[in-house]
Amino acid sequence: MSRLARPTNGRMIGGVCAALARRFGTSTTTMRTIFVVSCLLPGPQFLLYLALWLLLPSEEKAARTAW
Repeated sequence: MSRLARPTNGRMIGGVCAALARRFGTSTTTMRTIFVVSCLLPGPQFLLYLALWLLLPSEEKAARTAW
């Protein structure tokens, strides 16, 4: 598994789904579909997406701060 960071390439809005897809070894389309379907269910999915967007570092920042 790779480090959890929002990629600079292949992201649509914030890169959260692309980062999660890369982390868990799935395609970005699959992860985006799972997210959209989960938004149809009750729960804080949209707030979780926003929180991850704010908290996950971008790949550029993660590469600069890596040991």
